[in-house]
Amino acid sequence: MSDIDEQELARIRNEEAIHDIYADDGSVRADFLAMVGAAIADRDVLFLRQHVARLHESELGDLLETIQPDQRLALVRLLGDDFDLTALTEVDEAIRLEIVEQMPNAQIAAAIGELDSDDAVYILEDLAKEDREEILAQLPFTERVRLRRALDYPESSAGRRMQTEFVAVPPFWTVGQTIDYMREEEELPESFTQIFVIDPTFKLLGIVDLDRILRTKRQVRIESIMRETNYPIPAEMDQEEAAQIFEQYDLLSAAVIDENGRLVGVLTIDDVVDVIQEEAEEDFMRLGGVGDEELSDTALETSRSRVPWLLVNLLTAILAASVISLFEATIEQIVALAVLMPIVAGMGGNAGSQTMTVTVRALATRNLDIHNAWRVVRREASVGLLNGAIFGLLIGLAAGLWFADPNLGGIIATAMLINMLAAALAGIMIPLLLDKVGADPAVSSSVFVTAITDITGFFAFLGLATLWLLQ
Repeated sequence: MSDIDEQELARIRNEEAIHDIYADDGSVRADFLAMVGAAIADRDVLFLRQHVARLHESELGDLLETIQPDQRLALVRLLGDDFDLTALTEVDEAIRLEIVEQMPNAQIAAAIGELDSDDAVYILEDLAKEDREEILAQLPFTERVRLRRALDYPESSAGRRMQTEFVAVPPFWTVGQTIDYMREEEELPESFTQIFVIDPTFKLLGIVDLDRILRTKRQVRIESIMRETNYPIPAEMDQEEAAQIFEQYDLLSAAVIDENGRLVGVLTIDDVVDVIQEEAEEDFMRLGGVGDEELSDTALETSRSRVPWLLVNLLTAILAASVISLFEATIEQIVALAVLMPIVAGMGGNAGSQTMTVTVRALATRNLDIHNAWRVVRREASVGLLNGAIFGLLIGLAAGLWFADPNLGGIIATAMLINMLAAALAGIMIPLLLDKVGADPAVSSSVFVTAITDITGFFAFLGLATLWLLQ
């Protein structure tokens, strides 16, 4: 930022519009960051209102994550009521809490009242209970009831993700009445693609697509053009399962119903895209044993989230080392074994990780179940044998030539074949077993797969070498 000439910076800041805040690599432009930083330092509220408050919520979220913490809080204070609270749905939880903790509850309540209910719930759910209650108390009664109902649903459920603003009409209305209602009613959502048909108890009867309404004559009754909604989402359903329904049936939106079949909200594709991204990121992070950490976390918080699984890895490494200790005499006689051991264990670990990653993803997307599990197990076992034969032959030839000992080459080739087969079986069977007992395979699989491949690799390699020496 220091390379930018101050006069040039001042000239750009005085331009009427700054159209694109991103550089070619997708990061926020350095000159834009410099302009925002200078405007914050100069308390240039006019510039911030013209060029920051106008940003799309995702752009403002990226800006908030990029600037320094002191600038972040100063920016929010300077923008005041012009700060778009929706941007907080686009940032890390730590940053979101850092910002809302510095905002008066009255300001948050005023901003919450302008948000869609799903965005409002997303922000409210992370607040302390007393702050949340104080904010809710300042909202209109109807809106307060809607938000409380959504917050009462389990975390990561469809009820938490749903939008409680929707268009619902009785079946006996005509198309003309429905159109007039949509034109005159002020409390409708800003955008929607479907109209829900309900009975007097709010039980869902069917849906009508908006384009069907526009193509039908005014005197036609809604019940004659509505269609049954075959994919209503129970409010208690896990958000990942709801996302899979959207993916399977190519939905843009879906009704959310309570346990009695009454319409309580609507789940839209933009929220489902967020769910898919979050769940994929969560699975990826858990496979690495790093929990729910975020880039904005402190070093202490990051360390705390990683230590438990590193401790488990340490224990499994000690177990693998204890296997090696059983063959100390063999290693003393053939020093080359110590050189070659990591190759067998490392190849097995990588092969197991490949199978495990594919299996965990298939379980998460419901592509792997009891009906095709054994077919996939047989396929992975065949892959393990094939790859074991290929790489066993390669390392066997290399080791035989390297140490001028064909017997040693044969031992490591056989050990490689055994360990690659064990890795393939462990990579698929462990996630399947964990899923069967209700554990999350994304969290636990990697540690057990690594332990099995290390122990099997060392035991096979050193055991075969010991048997050869005894001959």
